[in-house]
Amino acid sequence: MKFIADGMLGRLAKWLRMLGYDTLYDPRWDDNELVRRARAEERLILTRDTILAKRPGVRSLLISSQSLEGQLRQILDELSLKANAPFCRCSLCNVPLVEIERATARNLVPPYVFATQSHFRRCPQCSRIYWRGTHWQRMNELLDKIETRS
Repeated sequence: MKFIADGMLGRLAKWLRMLGYDTLYDPRWDDNELVRRARAEERLILTRDTILAKRPGVRSLLISSQSLEGQLRQILDELSLKANAPFCRCSLCNVPLVEIERATARNLVPPYVFATQSHFRRCPQCSRIYWRGTHWQRMNELLDKIETRS
């Protein structure tokens, strides 16, 4: 499933990317641009705007919660989704990440990270490096919490 998030849902867009979902987000896009892209790319619009959610000819999901946890729970529940392929997309660019050799990461990450991690991925667009640090553990804890309350 592919998503496009409105300007109020940047944090949600980032988390959906971390879960492996192709999610577009740009706070500069107006409603017309969101609808145009959603139609052209067959994306589901995620919005907190009731007027946008009611636009004819476009698929949308009106997000009811203001909290990230509630937003994720709603999407996962209503669309019957699970983590697609966690940590396979850049959380900033939405581009699929590529594995890099550990030796390649040596001068690209802090020394402690290099000493304690063995697997690294890089965004081919922005060159950001990813590894399974404490953020990965926190993400899994939040997902477990959401799944046990569903």
